[in-house]
Amino acid sequence: MLNLIEDFGLWLTSVFEYMGGILILLYETLANIFKGKIKLALTIDQMAILGVNSLSIVILTTGFAGMVISLELAQLAVKYGVGSMVGGGVALSMSREFAPMLTAIVVAGRAGSAIAAELGSMKVTEQIDALKAMAISPVKYLVVPRFLACLIMIPVLTLFATLFGTVGGAFIAKYTANIQFKVFFDSIKSMLDMADLWGGLYKAMVFAVEIALIGCFQGLTTTGGAAGVGKATTGSVVYSIILIFITNYFMSAWLFK
Repeated sequence: MLNLIEDFGLWLTSVFEYMGGILILLYETLANIFKGKIKLALTIDQMAILGVNSLSIVILTTGFAGMVISLELAQLAVKYGVGSMVGGGVALSMSREFAPMLTAIVVAGRAGSAIAAELGSMKVTEQIDALKAMAISPVKYLVVPRFLACLIMIPVLTLFATLFGTVGGAFIAKYTANIQFKVFFDSIKSMLDMADLWGGLYKAMVFAVEIALIGCFQGLTTTGGAAGVGKATTGSVVYSIILIFITNYFMSAWLFK
């Protein structure tokens, strides 16, 4: 029993230490941004690497998600005589939940892991120590561009995800339940508010902060050579996805009462 309590105490301590490290990194990142210490060229490069290069995967993933939602919803709605509500249901599901969450998960798996691996490799090969020796802040030079790139590009990717998921749903509704495009999109006009779109974008921005901070923190605290880089990369994806699911619930409860 004592061993169990001790293990739980050690785990709880490590959780609070991790959260403290993340908050300190967030403070340092925001301090550099508010002071105008932004490397614009590096930020644009990271926007291309983390955002643009993830676009095709995001569209493919969320497009099929919208198609699955429509496939399940359309046949059931037609059965109960409410086929005219399918478009609104698909659009609400995509804008509120699936687009921001699936986009964040895809980016966490692709870009978040890349951030952790790149910074982790720099850490174990002492390149970050070399930056400090030259009086260059690793946060300003490495973290801020990646943070801003995620904060800008993940909401943009979420908009594309919402669009393609909804359009994919419209085609499935048409060819599986014979719901005409006009009926589908008219229901979107009547059921979808701008508040739903903005809510999804707010979620995307929060997810972006989480992905960037966890990826950078995992990379900057890497130890143990190549094995440590692999561990940091895996941890980045796992922690990001867990936090995305937890945050998604509380934000949904707050935004869409």
